[in-house]
Amino acid sequence: MSTASLQQRYSLISALFLRLLALIYLAAFISTGSQIIGIAGEQGILPVAEKIESLRALHGWSGFWSFPTLFWIDAGNDSLLAVALAGCVFSVALFFNLLPRLSLLLLFVLYLSLFHAGQLFMNFQWDYLLLESGFVAIFLAGGAPRWAVWLFRWLLFRVRFLSGVSKLISQDPTWANLTALGYFFEVQPLPHWGGWYADQLPDWLLRFTTGSALFIEIVVPFMILMPRRIRLVGAGLTILMQVAILLTSNHNYANFLVLALCLFLFEDRDISRVLPDSTQRWLSRSSPVFAPGLLRRALTAAAACLIVTLSLFQMWEMLSGRHSPQLVETVGKQLQPFRIVNRYHIFATMKTERIELVIEGSMDGVNWKAYEFKYKPGDTYRRPEVVVPHHPRLDWLMWFVPTHPVFLPWFEKFMHRLADNSPAVIDLLAHKPFPGQAPRYLRVSVYRYYFASPDTRAATGQWWQREYLGPFFPLGIIEGKTRR
Repeated sequence: MSTASLQQRYSLISALFLRLLALIYLAAFISTGSQIIGIAGEQGILPVAEKIESLRALHGWSGFWSFPTLFWIDAGNDSLLAVALAGCVFSVALFFNLLPRLSLLLLFVLYLSLFHAGQLFMNFQWDYLLLESGFVAIFLAGGAPRWAVWLFRWLLFRVRFLSGVSKLISQDPTWANLTALGYFFEVQPLPHWGGWYADQLPDWLLRFTTGSALFIEIVVPFMILMPRRIRLVGAGLTILMQVAILLTSNHNYANFLVLALCLFLFEDRDISRVLPDSTQRWLSRSSPVFAPGLLRRALTAAAACLIVTLSLFQMWEMLSGRHSPQLVETVGKQLQPFRIVNRYHIFATMKTERIELVIEGSMDGVNWKAYEFKYKPGDTYRRPEVVVPHHPRLDWLMWFVPTHPVFLPWFEKFMHRLADNSPAVIDLLAHKPFPGQAPRYLRVSVYRYYFASPDTRAATGQWWQREYLGPFFPLGIIEGKTRR
């Protein structure tokens, strides 16, 4: 197939994808920028300046290659906000097709910088997916080279297939017996009110939906790689699942990004039937013909071969449990900090109960006030809110703490920031229970949360019910530094 022929088939698709990617980048930078000071700022939970200083002390500037971020130059609060703001500016520039290739390159660098700055708070599958999609998109600006179209399809295949097969490899009983979605809507990290309604569905329908989800994640991805008619069926089923997730869950921009990737399963003639003529004209005007030189074709082909090779070996490792050849492992290890090739395994195991931590502070050790989070379950009368495409990273990460000891170090740092009444960290919460002063004591209690039944909600207005399980023993009571 000639470049010109491919351009005619995917020019609208490519232009539309880049506009959607710009909006997703914009949402990601706004969301991250609103939290980054509390997460990684000078008085944040995990100050990035401390991380960089430790790496610099051990490795000098060579440590940059294991932690590639612009904040090696300066890691102050102003720099963190400046990078987030710059990301917003170049997202808008990309949307309006202003220097698209440069904008895409800078967006990748800027988001990679925030990704590393946020450390554990940014270490999510959708952050990997945005970086990988953003890297491939750099070569898409200006047209639709054949390999770029197929790389996006390959990326979509990997995201969907690996997410499904990881559920089987994990041998999790809830996926094996098709009961996973009977728990998911209640136990997912950040439910919204649509999840409450989904949880009321009959068991047989939830089992059927679980089986359908596994089918769409494991079998349907192979349709992505097949001829057009079969590919369109696969696109429809994938889109249906993403819409269902959006209606029942808060997964930030992840589902929007998967939907954007689905564009490459269509051709221009398909979307021209639904796009208004004015939109098509706007996209066509902003899509110059792709005419790369020999050197660029060689470089981009080499990048494509590298991505495909590494991802194939990653899949082989995951499915076989064996190690890749030494050369492949070495190259993969060197490239891992840049997140241009990633493993995907979303919700491979399913929790069967929702354990929440409730943090309280006190001035006298007798009267206690709760720290209410903005979005995670706390007040049982508060309706679970729809927050997509925002990603409240503190609320989300709290989901892991009760059952994953590896997360205790950051949680302890978080608690000590609360004990100091750090303004940047307090701003991540819904309100300030101790305005202008620090509490003398902090304690953490463990509760089991579960959705209120329809009868209970109708009678009391509660969305949640909870059961007290006891104190959170790993930390006990923390005494603040301030004595007032």
